[in-house]
Formats: sequence, structure tokens, C-alpha cells
Amino acid sequence: MEAKERIDELTDRLKDAGYRYYVLDDPTMEDFEYDRLYRELEDLERAHPEYARADSPTKRVGGEILSQFEKVTHPVPLMSLQDVFSMEELNDFLSKTVAAEGDVSFSVEPKIDGLSVALEYVNGQFFRGATRGDGMVGEDVTENLKTIRSIPMTIEGAPPRLIVRGEVFMPKKSFEKLNARQEEQGKPLFANPRNAAAGSLRQLDPKIAAKRGLDIYVFNVQLAEGVEFTGHTQSLDYLSSLKFKVIPHKLLKSVEDIDAEVLAINEYRDKLICDIDGAVIKVDNLAQRERLGVTAKFPKWAAAYKYPPELKPTVVEDIVVQVGRTGVLTPKAVVRPVRLAGTTVTNATLHNQDFISQRDIRIGDTVMIRKAGEIIPEILEVDLSKRPADAVPYRLPQRCPVCGAAVEQDEDGAFLRCTGAECPAQLSRNISHFVSRDAMDIDGLGSAIVEALIQKGLIHSPADIYYLTLEDVGSLWKSGTTAAKKLLAAIAASKEQDVSRLIYALGIRQVGAKTGKVLASVFGSLDALMAASVEELTGIPDVGAVTAESIYDWFRQEQSMHMVERLRQAGVNFESRRVVTDARFSGKTFVLTGALSKFTREEATEKIELLGGKASGSVSKKTSFVVVGENAGSKERKARELGIPILTEDEFLEMLQ
Repeated sequence: MEAKERIDELTDRLKDAGYRYYVLDDPTMEDFEYDRLYRELEDLERAHPEYARADSPTKRVGGEILSQFEKVTHPVPLMSLQDVFSMEELNDFLSKTVAAEGDVSFSVEPKIDGLSVALEYVNGQFFRGATRGDGMVGEDVTENLKTIRSIPMTIEGAPPRLIVRGEVFMPKKSFEKLNARQEEQGKPLFANPRNAAAGSLRQLDPKIAAKRGLDIYVFNVQLAEGVEFTGHTQSLDYLSSLKFKVIPHKLLKSVEDIDAEVLAINEYRDKLICDIDGAVIKVDNLAQRERLGVTAKFPKWAAAYKYPPELKPTVVEDIVVQVGRTGVLTPKAVVRPVRLAGTTVTNATLHNQDFISQRDIRIGDTVMIRKAGEIIPEILEVDLSKRPADAVPYRLPQRCPVCGAAVEQDEDGAFLRCTGAECPAQLSRNISHFVSRDAMDIDGLGSAIVEALIQKGLIHSPADIYYLTLEDVGSLWKSGTTAAKKLLAAIAASKEQDVSRLIYALGIRQVGAKTGKVLASVFGSLDALMAASVEELTGIPDVGAVTAESIYDWFRQEQSMHMVERLRQAGVNFESRRVVTDARFSGKTFVLTGALSKFTREEATEKIELLGGKASGSVSKKTSFVVVGENAGSKERKARELGIPILTEDEFLEMLQ
């Protein structure tokens, strides 16, 4: 089979599998089979880019980083809806509508708690996507919307021009995974899925949006050139036939049925894949809508019933402290079980010491809690009239409840953090960081293998990696010892890494990969760095007072000293092996763009830095060279406009040699 035919076949098969998985929620292909075909398609497209289709699933991983979002004027305004907050207000809206039009049917839909967008198609091709903005003008977020796999890139049988409106959201499962990653990386957690979705859709780097697992429900036809509809639900059926993921809806007439459906949606909301904050009730007949008209802000033919946040009293029976993967101490209130928003609640988040102190929350207190958009319920206030006489103010412990190491105030002052380098609570995260590509770069030690080693009790510290034997790791693979031997070889090879990588791998607060290189360059060895005073550290460029204190204190912790000594005994390199700077690279700024075939971006960046140069992600007048691979895009164009020297990958390789 020729390359073009195979690319077309794979593209169509993977598109169909994606539609069944992401839109119909009815997967027909196993994950491993999808991944195998996806990799084959990637390889073929790389070898034959002229045959790669615009609607290929491989195009959904995110493109070039944007400098800003362009403004988009909506051809058809994206109007907001009038909110109603009680059944009385809802029934008043229904009664007035029926009085005006007589026989009226209404579509009742859940109100997704996300961000409204318009998707525009020209001749069946996804042309542009924009945020609602103020309803008249939004922002062009096309590249980020392309990463949402339930949005079709091409539509068979579509009108010449089609604009549909939908709500982008982050599924609950995606939100939980995102916050788990945030915690592992020591970054602030997102408060709720809507905030996370908003932040993801407005990322200038589409690759970030691609990793966030966004989804969409389409709920309206804004414009369909040459297509006529008589009713709203008819238009939704049409969108379903075009393979859009359409909002669940029911067509109802009586006030009693509509009221019952609004209340029913609230009852099963916890079973939905995403958060909702109400129900939308719309007149179905489009001619009736036209007669009812609109106000300056809202259509008169629709209303949004907003569910009130559910508040209930309960009692704080205990306060427990959990230690997260980044060492942050998080207090949690254990409360008397209470039913909230369809689930039984047994605990509530207390965030940090400031939150507890501001509300003066104590064990034994009667408190009001709610569950409004948060995964874990939150305490709103204390009923002081019911406080027990023996209740005392609560303070977080000054030592880690898991490993006993001292705790320190986080740099922003909001959290307490365990300082133990070998704290069991942080072990998985610490090892994952230690073996990562920018650190010791141990290929084969993925999260699943790390977790298996921890579960078997084979590693209790990153240093223990270097004491693993073939007997220890051989049982982790069913295929025999080949993979185990390969892993042990990668571990042994990592001992020779430059000390700059080791410094970063240690996981010292405030010390990133760049700072690790600076420290290695200045001190030359880990021993010299360990002996440095705060004053010496503070005198180094890029090392501030907070970072200097963090480095100094880390090397004087008992667990840190134990881990460093174990690394030394294992034969891990403690010396700097930086290459002498090359005049052709020293002080020069390189930008890498396009698909490189001879090395990865990370490998090329490291080579540049080893020779005294600097790698940047954007082209400016200060750029010295732009290295271009296949499909270089806008960065190459900008370099030509600015007259910046452009190197092919072969020319760059020759320069390195």
C-alpha cells in the first residue's frame, strides 16, 4: 500500500475511533491499538509530510506558541441569558411566555459551568474558534480549540458556512488529574474546573491546552448558510448528525414537567462528567422566539435557572494533617457525615493555618459547609453559640507528621512544608523528579515502575535507585530480564551525569535546572556547594536571599546529609564536567524551531549551553541564530524579516563539531 493511501486509511480509522470515544462515549478500539496506529501515522507523516491531512489526529497536540490572541467580531452575537433564582421566578417566566404565545414547547438542558465559544466552519473545514468575550467581540482561540478532540476538524455534508455555539469545560476526571500534576510540581491548585478550563483555553502555548483534557458540549446553531430549521431541538438533531457532541436536552410542555426536570437535573448533577450550575429553559419554536424578541441584554424566550449553593450544618469531629507529594501540610476537617449535592460528605478542606485562624475553627465546633464548584466541601463559618467549653484554638504541627522532619513556611507564607529529603509522603514525587529528563535523565524509570518499587519496599530515597539489583527489578516485567538489564544500565550511566543535573535532581526549593548549572559552574563540585555560606551563595548572579537560605538549610538537614552520603557511596559524580566555552557559542542566543531529526530540543539546548550559549523560545532582535527543522513556521519567517542568520540542522551540527 502506498504511503498516501495508508495515511488516509489511518487518519479515517483514528478519527472514527476518536469520535466514538470522545463524543459517543462508546469506545470500539483498545487504547494500545489506538496508540499503535497513532504512532504509525506519526511516522508516515514525518516521512511524507506532503500527504499529512489537516484533519489528522496528530494535529491536535498543539502548534506554535502565540504572542497574543487576535480579536474576533461575532457575525451573530453570543447573547447571555436572564438568570432566575427560584421556582417562582421560573414559573413566572413560563407563564408569561405561554400567555404571549399559547401552545409552547420548551427545551430543558443542563447549564454547563464552563466558557462559551463560537466554532466557525467554511466548506466543512474548521476555520476559527473564538471566546464569547462581551458577546459582540471575543478572542481567537482556534489553536487551543483544535486540541479538544470532541470538536470535528472536518464535517461531511456541512453547509458552506456554519457557526455553532458551545460550552468548553474541564471534565471532573481531567480536573483531578490536573490538580494532581500541579501538586507534584509544587504549583498552586486550581479552585474548580471552570477556573481550570478558563486558564487552559487562554494559554498562549496550545501544547499546554492539549494536556488539560478539555471537552465541549455544543448547544446552538448560530448560523447555517442555506439550511432552514423550524425548532431548536431540530437544529440540535442536525448538529448530532454532523458528529458534534450535543448538549443533553428534553422537549417538554407543561410547567409541572419542566419544574420536575429542572429539579431532576440538580439531583443527578454529581453523576455528570462536568460541573453544572443550573438548567437552561428555551422556547423551542424559532418563529415564536422571533415574535417574543430580545431586550438590550437577554432574549425574552429563554431563562437560566441557577441552583443555589447547598449549605448544611455539621460538627468538626477531628482535624487531620496530610502531607502532599511536594511536602505541603494540608489540614482537613473530619466532619459528622452530611448529605450535600447528591453525595455524603465526611470531610472538608481547611486549606492552611491562615484559613483556620481567620474562621477560628476548632475541634467540636458546629459549622456550616457547602459544596459549590469545589471537589472537596469547604467550611464557611462557625456557629459560636454551639461551641463546646473545652474547645481550644488549633495550630498546625511544627514537625512533619509523617517523617518527623522540621517544617518551614512556604515562600509565599501561606503553607507549611516538610523539609525532609527522604520523607515517605514525598517519595514518589521526589524520585520522579530525580530521574526526569532535565535531572538525572534515567530512561525507563516511569511513574508505574517507581510506584512498583515503592510498593515492594525497594526504595525509600532517590539514592536507593543506585543500589537496585537485577533480582530486585527483574520481577517487574513479565518479558524477562531484558528490560530490567536495560534499566540498570540506564541507572549506572546516570552516575556520570554532570553535577549540575544532580544539584537540580536533589529537589532543593527554588533551585531549577538553570540555577543548577550556575551553581555547578561557580563551585565546580557538590562538596564545594555544600560548604558554601549563605553570603557566598547570595553573591552569585541568579541566586537571591531566599534561594541561598534554602540551599544552605537543605544541606544541613539530617535526611539530606544521609541521602548525599548514600549517593557518594554509590559512585554518583559530584564534579562539574562543563565543556570550555566556544567563542562561536559564548554569549550567543539560539532559537530552535520546527521538527529536529538528529536530536531532541532538550539535547540541542544542552549542547548549546555546554558551549556557553543560550537557548530561547522566541525570536527577537537579540537572537543570534535560528536553527530550523521541518515545518519551522512563524519563527523562521520572523527571523528572515529581522535578518537573523538561519541554520539548517546540518549546518548547526557542523557548527557543533
